[in-house]
Amino acid sequence: MSIHDHFRRDEQPFVDQVLDWKQYVIDRYAPKLTDFLDPREQEIVRSIIGNGPDVYVVFSGGNEDTERKRAFILPPYIEVTDDDFELAIYHVHYPKKFITLEHRHVLGALMNIGLRREKFGDIVVNDGQIQFVVAEDVAQFVEMNLTAISKASVRLDRIDVSKMIEQSSKYSENVMTVSSLRADAVVSEIYRLSRAKVKPLFDKERVKVNWKVVDQASYQMGVGDVLSVRGQGRSKLLGIEGETKKGKLLIRVGIQQ
Repeated sequence: MSIHDHFRRDEQPFVDQVLDWKQYVIDRYAPKLTDFLDPREQEIVRSIIGNGPDVYVVFSGGNEDTERKRAFILPPYIEVTDDDFELAIYHVHYPKKFITLEHRHVLGALMNIGLRREKFGDIVVNDGQIQFVVAEDVAQFVEMNLTAISKASVRLDRIDVSKMIEQSSKYSENVMTVSSLRADAVVSEIYRLSRAKVKPLFDKERVKVNWKVVDQASYQMGVGDVLSVRGQGRSKLLGIEGETKKGKLLIRVGIQQ
């Protein structure tokens, strides 16, 4: 059985990338620092790298609560420090009395200055406070170019990791029935949308599973998958509880509040 058989077909290119990283560290006896990875990518890295005698991996995105993290893959004789992850953390100052900024505004502003998504980590918006994490190699570029978010002029202050604010997201659990684990069926039930309204969401690439765009309504979801629908929020398939007498699936989901 190939290692690829343990992963979905769309994940196989990333699996190959991780295998290359692992071989690089083994062959050169040198560490490898990746860009920011989403939680599913981190899970793949962890399962492939492991903590063997030749190589192991440590993750950091600023603190334990961060979702997007960089992986530091290294030989066992090297000790890891916080500086090895090369993170730059910023607090955003803006006229919060006159404008409300959301996560999507900050994400859009960072993308609009030409920053690739893998070059920045979490964006935290909590009670009017905004912070974000970027890779050190793009920090100066961000400082020079990010002068506005939405319609607000902003000022960036680089801060220490100890001053990072907490994420405010929480999940409420619910049990519901679906006809199948097709993505369109799950989206329809979780977000209380008709199938007619769900189809355009896939056509317009507004649905993501495990942080990757899914444009096929027939995509089969599995336990542990994180689902996000633009404009509707995020949820997670926590478990399959059984079947109803009519053959429908009972699923347990967490819906982000």
